[in-house]
Amino acid sequence: MAGPSLISRFAGRRIAVVGDVMLDHFIVGHVDRISPEAPVPVVRFTREEFRLGGAANVAHNVSALGGRALLIGLTGADPSAEQLRAELSKAGLDGAGLVSDEARTTTRKVRVVTTRNQQVARVDYETDGLASDSALDRLIGQINKAARESDALVLSDYNKGVIAPPVIDAAVHAAQSAGIPLLVDPKTPQAERYRGATLITPNHHEAELMTQTPIRTVEDATRAARALHDRTGSSVVITWGEHGMFVFDGTTPNAPGSSLPAAAREVADVTGAGDTVIAVLALGLAAGSTLLEAARVANLAAGLVVGRFGPAVITAAELTHAAQRPQ
Repeated sequence: MAGPSLISRFAGRRIAVVGDVMLDHFIVGHVDRISPEAPVPVVRFTREEFRLGGAANVAHNVSALGGRALLIGLTGADPSAEQLRAELSKAGLDGAGLVSDEARTTTRKVRVVTTRNQQVARVDYETDGLASDSALDRLIGQINKAARESDALVLSDYNKGVIAPPVIDAAVHAAQSAGIPLLVDPKTPQAERYRGATLITPNHHEAELMTQTPIRTVEDATRAARALHDRTGSSVVITWGEHGMFVFDGTTPNAPGSSLPAAAREVADVTGAGDTVIAVLALGLAAGSTLLEAARVANLAAGLVVGRFGPAVITAAELTHAAQRPQ
């Protein structure tokens, strides 16, 4: 049983995570009536909570699984940035790699939800324009430093301005110079932007946009993965919701690829599942596993995390238990 053996090797692996950091803010309350002012529910406040989102959630997953995360991202100079740093500290993560830009707003997603985890509304505070030249220079400096100290490098692209072409180019060069894998969770449909990455991990909607190929069958997924490999030179893992994952190893491009069935037993919320997947893949490759072996463990992890509400993490012990269960 390879899964538990691989998970045990996650401990201490150093993963540099670069990308769009976010603060997820949940306002939770009871709903028992409709407003007389408009046909909307009245939410009676019960509590609020904050969670790490985006690239910060990737780093949180790395840490929860026993790895050491070096987080690099961009915030504003505002109360949300202070709260984000506080949440990082609570999770045992270092915010030293965060670059502050007074001209930007820290990305904060405010979700109003009921006590039964039903979302009523969402309000986004964000700046999604490209980072300034000064901020990009500081980010690139952090990337170059982190790559020399890491076993793998992750780019977490949520299209909020951090994963700009200069950052991608710097990450490709830094990873190649350090001899470590570069994994990308992409957002832009321009697949060529990620050329030089070891692995890209689009979900099936993103893969469809990137290749203009509807993905309905394993054959469709194979065509899309081959097209992405041709355009990027990368291996490809397509996350496919209830269908699981499709894995295409670019080191053996003539192979047909592998379809992994979904491991989820119950789906509560898919928010952040891609963050968990790329965290596990990065730890697996950093630990010396094959892509397929890492993907099998990542598929198990995704099956666990979608059973939880909002951005969430799983521990190495939970993942090991799942890997030991009869499938």
